[in-house]
Amino acid sequence: MRSFNYLMCFCSVLVLTTLISGCNDNSLGNSSSSSSSSAVAKGIWAGIDSTSNQSIVGIINSAGQADFIRGDGAQFIGTAQVSGTTLAATVNGYSDFGYTLPDGSTAGLGTINASVNTATSIVGTLTFTSSLGTSYPGSWSLTYQPLSTIGSSLAAITGAYTDVSGAANANTGGKVTISTGGVISSSGATSGCAMNGSIGIGDSSTDVYEISYTYSGCTGSWAPVNGVPFTGLAILKTTLSPAQLLIGVSGQTSAGTKYGLVNSLSLN
Repeated sequence: MRSFNYLMCFCSVLVLTTLISGCNDNSLGNSSSSSSSSAVAKGIWAGIDSTSNQSIVGIINSAGQADFIRGDGAQFIGTAQVSGTTLAATVNGYSDFGYTLPDGSTAGLGTINASVNTATSIVGTLTFTSSLGTSYPGSWSLTYQPLSTIGSSLAAITGAYTDVSGAANANTGGKVTISTGGVISSSGATSGCAMNGSIGIGDSSTDVYEISYTYSGCTGSWAPVNGVPFTGLAILKTTLSPAQLLIGVSGQTSAGTKYGLVNSLSLN
């Protein structure tokens, strides 16, 4: 397994293009249980982890589901809660499948504590411990991305894509089709993997999509992901030409093994 630090072309693209868009409304300042004076954290956020010097893309949907994707392919996934201007989340952390954290682990647990300014900034810290007991702190400064307000629709996401994630991805080289009903299918990946699943919309006012899929037919080192139910979030980066769909998901086998995967699909 390669070390995290080698990852991934999609991340540099994220930063260079001032990425993304997204929005959400939940316990992130928009749930019925939160104070009406609380800030709103839904949306797409981008910036830097000054501790690791890695880029960070944050995606938070209307229900408060959050995925923070780091430039080396790591994901920190949980539910964000906002009280006043304070954001807190307990997160599961994953290396991208095929890679490891520096101590050789592939998962762990942590917390995010930050201040949030609606449609402006999220600034805070990550406290994270790998499954092998190594501490990996983070210091994040993220800014709100204007693409957050573009909105989402099945019409916008429908089309034929090529997976351009890079050599260390189950679906690299695969041809992915998203139907008008949000059905996802793929073929032709160098790993032999075929993706089957669906993509939907939780809040049409944001550029955040909700996705679930499984792989079948994976061979070699990718065989462990066959049949694993992956779920997560996606954003459509229409500021790129051609547009790209960034997907972050996680899943768990029946035996309890946890995996994280990041895909970048380029519209044909």
